[in-house]
Amino acid sequence: MRIVVARCQVDYAGRLTAHLPMATRVLMLKSDGSVLVHSDGGSYKPLNWMSPPCTVRFGTAEDGRDEWVVSQAKSDDTLRILIDEVLHDTSHDLGIDPGLQKDGVEKHLQELLAEHPATLADGLTLVRREFPTAIGPVDLMCRDAAGLSVAVEIKRRGEIDGVEQLTRYLDLLNRDPALTRKGPVRGVFAAQEIKPQARVLATDRGIDCALVDYDALRGMDDAESRLF
Repeated sequence: MRIVVARCQVDYAGRLTAHLPMATRVLMLKSDGSVLVHSDGGSYKPLNWMSPPCTVRFGTAEDGRDEWVVSQAKSDDTLRILIDEVLHDTSHDLGIDPGLQKDGVEKHLQELLAEHPATLADGLTLVRREFPTAIGPVDLMCRDAAGLSVAVEIKRRGEIDGVEQLTRYLDLLNRDPALTRKGPVRGVFAAQEIKPQARVLATDRGIDCALVDYDALRGMDDAESRLF
């Protein structure tokens, strides 16, 4: 990655045009080919940028100042950076990034709920995680106090597509006599946040909704670990 702090003017031309007057900014040239123009405040987002694949031509403008012309490979878009003064210029090899490891993502929620299924509904017990179907695994297959099978789909944020996914699972599961001996398989849509439209659709299809308190679940898990 190359980082340049410079007084510069930036002009974008493509589907629209945009102009940044002369000012001190941070220019980032990343190894993936992207170029980003940042200010020192106002937003964490760049003021302007060019996504890869793109090429950068370093040249000189008619008035003798340095000029970078960034061209987008898949379009005619260009980013022209006219540099008046360079205040800092450095390059760093950041190496291979291991990627963002999020706390509380769906996989961890699934692990916690598998340990504490009764937090979703009284009397619920786990049968199996990642219960297989012909269109993909159901996050949790459980059994309620009456012995009925319960399919649980877990999302960090519950939206309509998650309800649709669980609906497809239920359609397949309810064709399996081994699961429906005591009655139809019912569904629980569990998420840290459930959008109103998703809740309406779930209710219409007879699917229960359960809000998951991740911090409370993690606290239960930590408490049990301390006991042992």
